[in-house]
Amino acid sequence: MLQRSAGGFGFLALQAMLASQQVKAEASNPLAAKQPHMPARAKRVVFLFMKGGPSHVDTFDPKPLLQRDDGKPYPFKQPRVQFAETGKLLKSPWKFKQHGQSGLPVSELFPNVATCIDELCVLRSVHGTNPAHGGALLKLHTGSDVQVRPSMGSWVIYGLGTENENLPGFITICPTLAHGGVNNWGAAFLPAYCQGTPIGNASIPAEKALVRHIRNDLISPALQRKQLDFLNEVNHEHLAMAGANGALEGRISSFELAFRMQSAMPEAQDVSSESEATRKLYGMDNPVTANFGRQCLMARRFLERGVRFVQVTHSDSEVQWDQHGNLYKGHSKNAAEVDKPIAGFLKDLKSRGLLDDTLVIWGGEFGRTPTAQGKDGRDHNPNGFTMWMAGGGVKKGFAYGATDDYGYYALEDKMHVNDLHATILHILGIQHEKLTHRYAGRDYKLTDLAGVVAKDILA
Repeated sequence: MLQRSAGGFGFLALQAMLASQQVKAEASNPLAAKQPHMPARAKRVVFLFMKGGPSHVDTFDPKPLLQRDDGKPYPFKQPRVQFAETGKLLKSPWKFKQHGQSGLPVSELFPNVATCIDELCVLRSVHGTNPAHGGALLKLHTGSDVQVRPSMGSWVIYGLGTENENLPGFITICPTLAHGGVNNWGAAFLPAYCQGTPIGNASIPAEKALVRHIRNDLISPALQRKQLDFLNEVNHEHLAMAGANGALEGRISSFELAFRMQSAMPEAQDVSSESEATRKLYGMDNPVTANFGRQCLMARRFLERGVRFVQVTHSDSEVQWDQHGNLYKGHSKNAAEVDKPIAGFLKDLKSRGLLDDTLVIWGGEFGRTPTAQGKDGRDHNPNGFTMWMAGGGVKKGFAYGATDDYGYYALEDKMHVNDLHATILHILGIQHEKLTHRYAGRDYKLTDLAGVVAKDILA
């Protein structure tokens, strides 16, 4: 027995030694890349967030009965809790057409994205719990609409670290400051290094969205290094006297990262080195698409430099995707701004070999009602809506789940937001039940007490 188990004892000892080495490495450099729980399909994530709630029945979830029964009462019971009252059924003003070898239908709102349909995994049965923007944004980004919790990107950094120690592991480009604001990319009770780094905000043009104080023209890098070394010495003396102090440790780490970012961040954001063909691919030659196109191009540059999680937000202070009225004008404007950049982004990732191990996610915080609000608007609808994924080992040209005949409720293969999070983590090689953090006497996780991986969407 001893002879046969000798190798087993040795393996256990080796595991303990390696675990100890990993703990020491993480202590000295908390952003260092970490091994996933299991083989990963994707190494990195980019979330193309459409603030306000795009209408699924006008984009990627066609409903023939909605077109037929326009102006009639909705024949089923409406949700008990609604954001506001709505009237009769309202047909989509846009036509749907099948595209690609998969034949999946796409609204004429997205002619460019339609050319990429064979790369998409369309999730038609996503649903949440909150009909208000603030709660729905927090639920989508953090898994909770009632407490301040770490954001999805922060959990990913906590679990996997980053592949470039000179850039933040989690970057959010032009995020909205409304409806949760910083909490949507905050680390909450996770270590400070998991915090998302915002570049600009939704009210600033992308070309002016920079990391504040990224350069110091008054002091040379050599002198800054001496100053930082002295500051680190003082802080570590304080740390030795005070004992474990997560806030102070995070501050020390952030100072070091900020110093390294001075050269890495401006280079990553500088798109002037990109070819004219690439810039046109993203729509940067057109004032309608230039702003979101620049955001998507920056996202690609961050991803290829090892940033683990990037969020790109489409939002503005006037229209967003929140068309309680004037649906045709609002959705037409928004889709025109993002359609070509998104298609260019997908094609660029694929041509560079990045799409296979990058998970691209598109969607908003909820969908819209098939019933009319006022004359020509749609209200919030968290009960059933569409998001899509691409790359990262998901099935291509595939539609998963379904809403009812009019698009009000998720009906088949329902995917709650908790299930969405569990699936994203699974694609990254993380078992969502094991990614926990002890806080206030409880082991918290992104998926809270729920979350089922939608394995049917995996290739």
